[in-house]
Amino acid sequence: MGMRLGRYGIWTFDFEDQPAGLIRDSVQELEELGWPAIWIPESERREALTHAGFLLAATERLVVVNGIAQIWSREPQWTHHGARLLAEAYPDRHLLGLGYGGGRRDTRPLRAMTGYLDALDAFPESGTPIRRLLAAYGPKMLELARDRSAGAHTYHVTPEHTAQAREILGEGPFLGVEHAVLFETDATKAREIARGHLHTYLTSKYNVAKFRCLGYTEADIDGGRGSDRLVDDLVFWGDLDTVTAKLREHLDAGADHVGIQVIGTKPGTSAMPHWRRLTEALLPADVPA
Repeated sequence: MGMRLGRYGIWTFDFEDQPAGLIRDSVQELEELGWPAIWIPESERREALTHAGFLLAATERLVVVNGIAQIWSREPQWTHHGARLLAEAYPDRHLLGLGYGGGRRDTRPLRAMTGYLDALDAFPESGTPIRRLLAAYGPKMLELARDRSAGAHTYHVTPEHTAQAREILGEGPFLGVEHAVLFETDATKAREIARGHLHTYLTSKYNVAKFRCLGYTEADIDGGRGSDRLVDDLVFWGDLDTVTAKLREHLDAGADHVGIQVIGTKPGTSAMPHWRRLTEALLPADVPA
């Protein structure tokens, strides 16, 4: 893609709520520590392209990835022009991740994404290329990502799914995988925190269908609670060595890059202490992707 995202990056919701000054300090420290990439979602509190632009302006080398910019949040023309500006202002440092997000009940995700890409591709391509990924889970969306973008971004999946996604994408396209981690060694406490993180997804019809395709049963969904098996698979918890060993399973399965989402921090606090620990464990052996 012309970008150096490395094997590992930071994936975080933290910046959705923090004041600009704290965000700036955090992202500059992450860059100084050697993290090559940061992934940001789009929820109700930060507009995706504005957020990306702020992080890019605050740093010098860090690659900023929208993971994801929801296609329902802005018309294609504004996505195109916003991404065009970021591509020109920060060459090889912005990666536009597009996703269906919450979507609309009257439109299927694949059809909606195909139409959105059609609209984007109607704009003439000139100057610095706009690089994009698609949030993809199922075979057809992965194929669309393979054929019409630089690759795919997956969220809340297992290494087994990563292997399946790589098979569909083939050797060339980029595969970035998010995975949540929790530094807690007590199983009862860890699963309680992990269930709190997963509850929204385990009560979403779209995500439940996704988990069922991963092989989890209705008993694993457990009315939104989640079985121990499901929780342990979707949130890697334990000590530093245990967590990092599990993260490497995604790379072994074919991922190019793993975006690490640290959960379990108290509201209003920063995950920076955990990011520093991950720096020492993962970045010295990091191989640029």
